[in-house]
Amino acid sequence: MVKRLYPNQPVVGVGAIIVCNGKILLEKRKSEPGRGKWSVPGGLVELGESTEQAVIREVKEETGLDVENPELIDVVNNIIFDENGKIEYHFIIVDYFVKLRGGELNAADDAEELKWVALDDVEKYNITSTLRAFLQRNMEKLKKLNSCKE
Repeated sequence: MVKRLYPNQPVVGVGAIIVCNGKILLEKRKSEPGRGKWSVPGGLVELGESTEQAVIREVKEETGLDVENPELIDVVNNIIFDENGKIEYHFIIVDYFVKLRGGELNAADDAEELKWVALDDVEKYNITSTLRAFLQRNMEKLKKLNSCKE
């Protein structure tokens, strides 16, 4: 089991960027860090799997959706210090744009709720600071992407 809280080394995770017709799929987080905030579906990379395999698996586990063809968009560093200056969390999150293949949208695993949100409205939500920074860096790119079948 990977030690998330007060880790000895960075923890590698993945995030899935799923954009359909100008809307991005957001997930309300059930767990820390960011519990109760909105982010993108994702989770930790398991031993022996690639980041591409991890993002496909995590999307299925959390949303019920089948995705394919992960394309790297960004790498996000999330380092959170406690009140004493010790590193409480240190995640390196590899974000991938993915194409939808099928499945039924259903919040499961670490997802409290799922919602399609217009790209222009995302920042009105209580989103994680890492998603906010990601959007500021990548919004123009996201507006040109479409995960849905053309």
